[in-house]
Amino acid sequence: MKQRQLGPYIVSAIGLGCMNLSHAYGAPPAPEVGEALIHRALDLGVTMFDTAALYGFGTNELLVGRALKAHRSQITLCSKGGMAGVSFPDGVKRVIDGRPETLRKNCEESLSRLGTDVIDLYYLHRWDKQVPIEDSVGALSDLVRAGKIREIGLSEVSATTLRKAHAVHPIAAVQTEYSLWTRNPEIAVLKACEELGATFVAFSPVARGFLCGDLRDVSTLAANDIRRAMPRFSLDTYAANLPLLDAYQNMAREAGCTPAQLALAWLLHKDSKLIPIPGTQNIHHLEDNMAAVDVALSPEQMQRLEALINQQTVKGPRYNALNASEVDTEEFAS
Repeated sequence: MKQRQLGPYIVSAIGLGCMNLSHAYGAPPAPEVGEALIHRALDLGVTMFDTAALYGFGTNELLVGRALKAHRSQITLCSKGGMAGVSFPDGVKRVIDGRPETLRKNCEESLSRLGTDVIDLYYLHRWDKQVPIEDSVGALSDLVRAGKIREIGLSEVSATTLRKAHAVHPIAAVQTEYSLWTRNPEIAVLKACEELGATFVAFSPVARGFLCGDLRDVSTLAANDIRRAMPRFSLDTYAANLPLLDAYQNMAREAGCTPAQLALAWLLHKDSKLIPIPGTQNIHHLEDNMAAVDVALSPEQMQRLEALINQQTVKGPRYNALNASEVDTEEFAS
């Protein structure tokens, strides 16, 4: 596996997003299946693993901790706090809370579930807009000094918020959705990361499955699949975007790769410092994703891809109104 820099760490050029193994995309696989997939990722040379307190309300961290326990010194372990499951009388619900005392609690619970003394990269999963970013990052910097975490990251923030946070403590990484069909980081965050020396980590790099080319009928999605609440995956909007796939798949055949590999290769060529973290429940898909490091694209192919799928040719916003209000990411002018 080729390598790239993540803050102070040298890691695999493609990391593994572990969320799919416990959360969000229908019924998760059995724990032993998830562990087998993580072990296969290790075999393929993956050294960066990304989880969060939110995923499965802690079950993903338990899974990742078990699977990686014997390999802890060989990998870079990333998790997130500030958005987690909180128990209410009617069940556990997702809550964004960036107060210092909550971040300390989230971190201690993550350390316990992961079975480790320190988390290599710990992100603020969402900026709690009720709490100054300086206060949340200040609490994370206290955790660095206490030896609980080594580096601080942010997720779904604007360039302005990133700079405010970086003034309190160096930010090692920023994680935001980025793919051919979600280009928001190009507005300002990629440039801010370059200026500040923060690594950009791209989640949902295959457009939540759209760029894999297999999902043609969104009515087949499980009732609890988070994509059902995303405007681009509504029946009409998804149908309007489907015509993009035919030309895209032709370009993948021309490049001698699969559609998923083409999406990942585009990201890898777009920025030599960027790290995509695709997730999957399927070992074959995992192997396919990791082989994207060997796909070569010409400048002409890059230009054609970007002209085909971009913020002007893709229909629909990526989040519904509620979820959009919870992130700080810049939006393209409509």
